[in-house]
Amino acid sequence: MTVLSIRFRRPGAYDRLRRRADQGAESISAVGERLIDEGLRMEAHPGVCFRDGPSGRRAGLASGPDVWEVVGLLRGLRGSVEERAASSAAQMGLTSAQVRAAGCYYVEFTDEIDSELAHNDEAAEREMAGWERERQLLSG
Repeated sequence: MTVLSIRFRRPGAYDRLRRRADQGAESISAVGERLIDEGLRMEAHPGVCFRDGPSGRRAGLASGPDVWEVVGLLRGLRGSVEERAASSAAQMGLTSAQVRAAGCYYVEFTDEIDSELAHNDEAAEREMAGWERERQLLSG
């Protein structure tokens, strides 16, 4: 663990941080650490932002889908890198710059995105198994 002491010089910055921590179940330190990490990631990967959702906090394109969704499509396509990127952009209604942003983020944070892909695959398998059980039940 590394300890960092911060002096807040911008008016209201600490109050906004404290209010954000009060809204959730995180400490001020946890919120501060998360926001610093996300801010550094967004600075390194323009076009990527972070959002909350059913599966928790995750990286997404600022005006598009989550990074894991783009990467999942890219992985499922065939062809050269350029062909897969162009096809992904066309299928998702994205620009090639957005697809590249998702790809660059994935290269640096592979384990994070792979974990989200695995979580999505598991959820899809559960849903399919439930649908199949329901179908068998209703078909008599």
